[in-house]
Amino acid sequence: MDLERGNDNGTPAPTSDNDDNSLGYTGSRLRQEDFPPRIVEHPSDLIVSKGEPATLNCKAEGRPTPTIEWYKGGERVETDKDDPRSHRMLLPSGSLFFLRIVHGRKSRPDEGVYICVARNYLGEAVSHNASLEVAILRDDFRQNPSDVMVAVGEPAVMECQPPRGHPEPTISWKKDGSPLDDKDERITIRGGKLMITYTRKSDAGKYVCVGTNMVGERESEVAELTVLERPSFVKRPSNLAVTVDDSAEFKCEARGDPVPTVRWRKDDGELPKSRYEIRDDHTLKIRKVRLATWDLTLASRKIWLGKLRHQPL
Repeated sequence: MDLERGNDNGTPAPTSDNDDNSLGYTGSRLRQEDFPPRIVEHPSDLIVSKGEPATLNCKAEGRPTPTIEWYKGGERVETDKDDPRSHRMLLPSGSLFFLRIVHGRKSRPDEGVYICVARNYLGEAVSHNASLEVAILRDDFRQNPSDVMVAVGEPAVMECQPPRGHPEPTISWKKDGSPLDDKDERITIRGGKLMITYTRKSDAGKYVCVGTNMVGERESEVAELTVLERPSFVKRPSNLAVTVDDSAEFKCEARGDPVPTVRWRKDDGELPKSRYEIRDDHTLKIRKVRLATWDLTLASRKIWLGKLRHQPL
């Protein structure tokens, strides 16, 4: 504003194009109750999703009421006061409102460090710096979890690294499409690792690692946890005493995952040729029995998990 010197005592007086005392003059005198601006609410740092609305708050006091302008990186911010089509609005309170955050690969007009400046004829006040950052969450996991196979009672560990993001995404897990119950004391989620200290058959299933921040969530590829059961006897063969040349039958029942195969063998490793029969239920029948001692060995069909032997007394 242009000021011209008064004729009576040299005190500046407003020019005729602004004679409404808006700057605090009364004739040629300053109002004693006028005071320079001060910031009473500083803007705070923001992290906002692309396309979402956002507000940088700023409030100032002063007499006369100060005007407020915003600056980003030292450049004055254009608002709807300058261009009605602008997506930035200067609110009556002095806050800067974004109808939507604009953020692209090549153009990032809203991201940066902002200050608000309050002015009246007695001076100006500058707010603290406030950064506006745009949240991101990439699509691709840096590491997808892998399939794991363990036996019942063994520990199981799955590991993933979520997509890059800002803020850094948090990690959770799903099992068979539902959130994993991490209240189970056997289960620990630390960083990108899922650890189950003592696996049960019920832990088997399809697991997905989930990375989440304010942008949304991303799911990893599916990893399967297979929990195998070591072979064990359901029914053990019993000792028999039979007369030589009679027949003898030894019954045996076993379980495991994978389903175990059952093999019979004599103490010297050879079953009597043409005199034995192994039925579908694993029963061993010996015809024309001779003096002998027998034992039983169990093994998995697909994966070796252990061996059980039954040695008659």
